[in-house]
Amino acid sequence: MKPVRVYEHPLSPYAQKVKIALTEKGVPFEALMPVAIGSGAVSGEFATANPRGEVPVLVDGDLALFDSSVIVAYVEERWPEPPLLPPSAAERARVRTLEEVMDTHYEAINWGLAEVLAFGRAQGELATRLVGRAAAQTAALQAWLERELDGRPWFNGAAFGMGDLCVAPFVNGSVGFGNGPKPGTRLADWLARVNQRASVAAAAAAASRAAAEAASSLGTVANEIRAGRFKREYRDHRLEWMIRSGGLDVVLEGLAQDNIRFVEFPGD
Repeated sequence: MKPVRVYEHPLSPYAQKVKIALTEKGVPFEALMPVAIGSGAVSGEFATANPRGEVPVLVDGDLALFDSSVIVAYVEERWPEPPLLPPSAAERARVRTLEEVMDTHYEAINWGLAEVLAFGRAQGELATRLVGRAAAQTAALQAWLERELDGRPWFNGAAFGMGDLCVAPFVNGSVGFGNGPKPGTRLADWLARVNQRASVAAAAAAASRAAAEAASSLGTVANEIRAGRFKREYRDHRLEWMIRSGGLDVVLEGLAQDNIRFVEFPGD
């Protein structure tokens, strides 16, 4: 049987979740980056496996899965040892709530900051307003995360687990935008500890290398976006974030210039 394959991009927090889970389970996997990822023009096994054209995708034998939450749930059931979910139903539900909030509300903020700061979607006063809103929203979510750590050394409870791997990539992303946890907080202490874990450290290091490589080509990518050859995806929570944070003009301009895209399944 072929080894497990993970189609990913190192900067994707969703892909990082999957890689951390597999590493914690001791499951060998081959990490592959789809050609033309992020452009909306993907092809091959990756495009067949995920009509959304998003990473991550996990291929295990004849099974292909997309959506990071679906994948990490499969990983937990497919390779049950060591368990990554807490033992009680209540704690498992709490961890799944953490995952949902990070995947939707939290990710949208970091994604929006990339749109503004990396890809130049907004300038001047609009950019300042969006960046300020993102900082305030991040602080509010980090205050919620701080409360979730009250009485717990890890988000998963007594030991590292699913709750932690579902939070770490997103908070690390905030650090990259200057919105990291305040020093001396439980969240800051947790982040320092979780980043020492080999699985998390490996994913974070790969993301740092990818960010450094991407920085050298941001001007080129921005030009590709303006020309409509590279279309950033605006789906559900990301679109909501941009509009409710005051960036409706960004969306309207993207539609007019045909340089944003939405998920379309074959036949839509």
